[in-house]
Amino acid sequence: MLYLSRKMYFSALHSYRVEEWSDEWNQQVFGPCSNPNGHGHEYTLEVMVKGKLNRDSGIVVNITDIDKVVKSFVAENLDGKFLNKENDYFKDNIPTTENIADYLWKGLDGKIDHCQLHKIRLHENNFLYSEKEDGQMVRLTRKYHFCTAHRLHSEQLSSEENQEIFGKCNNPYGHGHNYYLEVTVSGKPDPVTGMIANLADIDAVVEKEIMKKFDHKHLNLDTEEFKHLNPTSENVAVVIWDLLSPNLSNLFKIGLYETEKNYFEYYGPQEDIQYGA
Repeated sequence: MLYLSRKMYFSALHSYRVEEWSDEWNQQVFGPCSNPNGHGHEYTLEVMVKGKLNRDSGIVVNITDIDKVVKSFVAENLDGKFLNKENDYFKDNIPTTENIADYLWKGLDGKIDHCQLHKIRLHENNFLYSEKEDGQMVRLTRKYHFCTAHRLHSEQLSSEENQEIFGKCNNPYGHGHNYYLEVTVSGKPDPVTGMIANLADIDAVVEKEIMKKFDHKHLNLDTEEFKHLNPTSENVAVVIWDLLSPNLSNLFKIGLYETEKNYFEYYGPQEDIQYGA
């Protein structure tokens, strides 16, 4: 089975409001997104399909066939529209990023010949995107930035072993990174609010548990979590999971960019963590 992703763009206007609620309650739940006049985004849509390779043509499906189906659906139903007012589905379902991804999945699934729809990924902006695959669950990812310093040094290894393994990253004074953290939650969009989780709640948890503890800090010297734990990005990802999971019941994944070249993912406790003999 081969997987093929196609990216395209569209713009749309939307508002997060429950008409039966007061303005005050809409504002409390949805914040500035509750503006009845709406706000807009330049969306980036990634459509991933899967299928078997045709040995004669050397392709799974013609990209132009994907474009015809997806661009036609997006142009007719989403692009350039005030979704709450001009799309019948979103007159009754709040057009959150989660709901739009789910709507795209339902509209495109089974419509592209010679392949199967595998995943929808919809970027609302550079710091928020939603994903939908087969099944009921939708994922929502919020991206954060923090900067910190660390020294890669394990108390379980000798000075020579640390220097051999970590090289210049074992510098006694440490070195720094601009980390980008992705926090992914999973669930069914709420039938009233259209949300998997309230972004304000996620932001508050991340601010308390991660930003205040790690941002503009030296992990080895300024934090309890890494006082005796080597702050590799692998360990940082696991520690972040451990700090967030008690407060985010539907936490699905932690993604951590140490640099543009180095990215780490953690999906929660596993039994295959290896320890030295």
